[in-house]
Amino acid sequence: MARRGQELREHILDTAKLAFLEDGFERTSMDAIAARAETSKRSLYAHFPTKDALFLAVVERIRVLFGARMRTPAEYSGQPSEAVVQYCGRFVQLLRWSSVARMLRLGIAEADRLPDLAAGLYDVLFGITVRDLASHLATALGLAADKAEVVANELIGLVIHPTLPRLLFGVEPLVDEMPEEARLATDVDLDRIRRLLHIVMPPPTAA
Repeated sequence: MARRGQELREHILDTAKLAFLEDGFERTSMDAIAARAETSKRSLYAHFPTKDALFLAVVERIRVLFGARMRTPAEYSGQPSEAVVQYCGRFVQLLRWSSVARMLRLGIAEADRLPDLAAGLYDVLFGITVRDLASHLATALGLAADKAEVVANELIGLVIHPTLPRLLFGVEPLVDEMPEEARLATDVDLDRIRRLLHIVMPPPTAA
């Protein structure tokens, strides 16, 4: 049975995402996406009038899917500090997934030509992650909102280094299968993240 409506739209988005990741934005044509999605160009353009519009919709779909995989810090542990550690660990774990790392490379490659779309992709992966972490630091650990934002940015910056640049430059291999959260403690050095948390947010000293 032929796909229609929302089902077809989501199929096109998933197909376009793979095409963009494999061939880059510039080398991926709408004709190629229509063929790969096994739909007509007329149907493709009915949903997405331009390639830029299609790419923007792909970014929005990534926002939804990535958010569902990250969830919120409070969902990781009832202990507020440990929730921060595991949330940050999950972020590192997902950065190693080829689908995420290649999308980052694509966003960097298109930053000059499509700055708004690249900025949107940055927000999907980093902006929302930092904001959710800052919100948790404020509500669960009692930090003032401005302090929570600073700590969240510092912690994420420390946590992703040196993994992220190594992934972007191909020094560290990507993971083809979506990393399972159940393997978080095996895939990521959570003790390192605990140490980093103490650096950016030292425990109170006794009077």
